[in-house]
Amino acid sequence: MTLTTQTDRASILQTLRPGLHNIATRLRIACIQSTTRAGSGHVTSCCSAADIMSVLFFAVMRYDPQRPDYIGNDRFILSKGHAAPLLYAVWAEAGFLRSEELLELRKLYSDLEGHPTPRLRFVEFATGSLGQGLSVAAGIALNAKRWKQNGVRAYALLGDGETAEGAVWEAAEFAADQSLNNLCAIVDVNRLGQSWPTRLQHHMDAYRVRWEAIGWHVIVVDGHDVGALLDAFDEAGAISGKPTVILARTLKGKGIPSVEDREGKHGKPLSANEAAQAIRALQETFFDDAPQPLIPKPSFDDASLAAGRTSGQLGKTQSSEGGKKIATRSAFGDAMVALGHVDDRVVGLDGDVQDSTKMQKFAEAFPDRFVQCFIAEQNMIGVAAGLSACGKIPFAATFACFLTRAHDVIRMAAISNVNIKLVGSHAGVSIGQDGPSQMGLEDIAMMTTQPNIVVLYPADGAATHRLVQQAANHRGLVYIRTTRGETPSLYSDDDKFMIGGSKILRSSQHDQLTLVAAGITVGEALEAHDQLKKHHISARVVDLYCLKPVDRAALVDCARATHGRIFTVEDHYEHGGLGDIVLACLSTERVRVHKLAVREIPRSGDPGELLDLYGISAGAIVKAVRENLRAGEPEARAS
Repeated sequence: MTLTTQTDRASILQTLRPGLHNIATRLRIACIQSTTRAGSGHVTSCCSAADIMSVLFFAVMRYDPQRPDYIGNDRFILSKGHAAPLLYAVWAEAGFLRSEELLELRKLYSDLEGHPTPRLRFVEFATGSLGQGLSVAAGIALNAKRWKQNGVRAYALLGDGETAEGAVWEAAEFAADQSLNNLCAIVDVNRLGQSWPTRLQHHMDAYRVRWEAIGWHVIVVDGHDVGALLDAFDEAGAISGKPTVILARTLKGKGIPSVEDREGKHGKPLSANEAAQAIRALQETFFDDAPQPLIPKPSFDDASLAAGRTSGQLGKTQSSEGGKKIATRSAFGDAMVALGHVDDRVVGLDGDVQDSTKMQKFAEAFPDRFVQCFIAEQNMIGVAAGLSACGKIPFAATFACFLTRAHDVIRMAAISNVNIKLVGSHAGVSIGQDGPSQMGLEDIAMMTTQPNIVVLYPADGAATHRLVQQAANHRGLVYIRTTRGETPSLYSDDDKFMIGGSKILRSSQHDQLTLVAAGITVGEALEAHDQLKKHHISARVVDLYCLKPVDRAALVDCARATHGRIFTVEDHYEHGGLGDIVLACLSTERVRVHKLAVREIPRSGDPGELLDLYGISAGAIVKAVRENLRAGEPEARAS
């Protein structure tokens, strides 16, 4: 809504105020009823923001309430996800949910969970782990601004307590840097955190200074004054060149005298008697015969949405010609450029290391589809999630080790089933002299624990090229691990790669054992195979390029064909990596899995020397196999 002249403003306010007050009151009542029925929930956190949500959803945002996932809608992210009952009450008020559904809050088979997830069509991203919603909203706003969805705005409601999270300020700096004037954050400054008052409580000027210093337009309002809120949103819509934050001074538990602005009430529902008294008091505040506000319609329709081209076949990759060595990180950059030519939806994001991840190749080829996120990995992944909610296919790249900073955002992205692709380069001791802080030796363990994720680890350029395409075509979260150093060419453009697949590179009817490797260690395993032949030991070699979902059928066949004797070789810490994946996969088989992995904090050094020192080079594989066979594998299952 845009208020124009002063006369118009007064007239509209006079018309809207009673109806919006009544909606806010019904929202409070609904939150009391649902949390009391559930016996849990954050009713006080809902009540502080009820007026904000009433104004935002029933006078400001443009959307189709029967199509909450329509791309032409204004978009909303509830960053303070513990106020989920309020979000559900809003969508019931809008007519998308049935009011009786609200009483199923937090029940086993209800999608109205304790914190919102995308099981619900009106939820873009799972929230509840605080500090992440603003990044997602920034990604949505960036999509609308850069790709000409004119008129679409993004809103994020934050709690004041969560502004202690560094991720909020990563997002705030990004939004200012990108001049996202179509982004509006609202901070519900209700003064009270979970255990005691927030750091700044109601010192609104302190909040103002922080946001202004980063480059935001700041509006401070009484968060329970409908007219002030309408004015604030009107002002936010008129700002150009920068995002806006509305700092709304509120009272936690507003409208419930027994808990209003009182400590120790966070996350505690009212008893049945308290609820009944509170509801009666709220009902007495209703305006009679107040008109129901009309939800503003979306600013454009389907005809104005430009559809991007979909993925096609990538061209030939130079990485596989003539046995040429290439680093898989470099092949990734080439594959991204090829993919960019056949799919307009592909977007690249990087954390200021694009010359190392080789995302720079994509940035140079498609500058309008590249997003520089600087050294702020949490925000980078949140922005990617926002872009994916708008139909883009984002690839977000950085060093594998730096993705650990964003582990919680990745966890929430997995819960959200977002369609983003993460790329971690410079993984393992094979990076060499940079040392252990840069080596990313825990990334596979971190990634494979996430639900529904695909984890890929290509061994050469051709495999990288094809797996990048597979990642783009797969609907869901994908992690691709790439290597700093060059690796031998193993495959041609005719080789096929699939999610859930593997490659048997060496085999015979007389194989005595199976070597399972991925990425950098595939070449080492192949060299070890050749050396073992000189000792009259025949080894099968498997490239387990897809670590999740794993090719169990192939591994079982190999185990049965090679007397249950498996050796895994990985440039990763011992726990949670390839070895544990194979061990778990073969847990129902009579096998002995011997894990060759990095078992201590490594040192700086030459890559070859490091592979040898930590027992994952070709020579180390040969030594381990020979010693094991000679000893008759007494340690077998425990190794």
